Amino acid sequence: MLLVFGHGLLALLGYAVHEETDVVSAASELLGYPALAAAAAGTVLLAAVGVTSARAVRRRVPHETWRGVHLFVYLAAALAFGHQVAGPDLAAVGWFWALAHTVVAVLLVWYRGVVPVRQALRHALRVADVRIEGPGVVSVVMYGQHLAELRAEPGQFLRWRFLQRRLWHTALPFSLSAPVRGNALRITVKGLGGHSRRIRRLRPGTRVLATGPFGALTAARRTRPKVLLIAGGVGITPMRALFETLPGGPGDITLLYRAGAEEHLVLRDELEAIAAERQAGLHYLLGPSGAAYDPLAPQALAALVPDLAEHDVYLCGPPGMAEATRAALLRAGVPAGRIHSECFSF
Repeated sequence: MLLVFGHGLLALLGYAVHEETDVVSAASELLGYPALAAAAAGTVLLAAVGVTSARAVRRRVPHETWRGVHLFVYLAAALAFGHQVAGPDLAAVGWFWALAHTVVAVLLVWYRGVVPVRQALRHALRVADVRIEGPGVVSVVMYGQHLAELRAEPGQFLRWRFLQRRLWHTALPFSLSAPVRGNALRITVKGLGGHSRRIRRLRPGTRVLATGPFGALTAARRTRPKVLLIAGGVGITPMRALFETLPGGPGDITLLYRAGAEEHLVLRDELEAIAAERQAGLHYLLGPSGAAYDPLAPQALAALVPDLAEHDVYLCGPPGMAEATRAALLRAGVPAGRIHSECFSF
């Protein structure tokens, strides 16, 4: 974005010097050209995208609003196209810009339109059940066909578009909370935003479009025999799938689940059944985040997992918790290359 603004500013100043006029008059004259006026409008749209991407703003903007604003990037690029091929100085390279835009347009149509529609027809996903898991948390079970072709691994997420009123226009990113089993998929969702809260009102039979999978928080990142999984809040969803599927013998896999209170633990029965079957470690770390005792401090982690530095660590949770835990792991001697994390933010 800074390069775009720099280009516009330097072009304006150069024109003002060339025409021996002031900057305001030069800007007024340049905006009289339709192609340049359109480019200026595209620059304003890019500025809006940049502002909503700033960390201080992004944390206060709902995901749906943020995503909607970012769709203006397509319009901004289209508005800027005209001035890239206009004028005698650009005629020689106009073919290049036209070709570049055409390639991008074809890729957008393919991956934003053709691929999702083809997947929808191939997999025929529909909502089978919506189950309450805890306060504000539900699991959505979906059935479909040929789901092995998705190649969705535990730890990954997909973008889900539920074709129901007030939900169909938004693709929501949610992790799988269980491995794919036959013709069934499951996600577990906490109602943090307007759209995610509407998930609990999904009706069985609702058609679902899924794109992906995305994310690298998978077994492929593993480098050590022993693995520590750390989940915070709804970050338990990918961790639960990994807890069941990561290869390992008794004592090789340990899960630490951080939550504010016991009633906030979700999928608890499943976690305990997996731990018992695999002889894996499972610890609930309960208490408010502002408490004097931090169960994710370096000393606390070392006490729970004595050979902590010999583990690969998979970490998923809210931004503040994930950042603090990563810092604690580093202080406890875990090499940075063995900390594999995904933050539940956008």
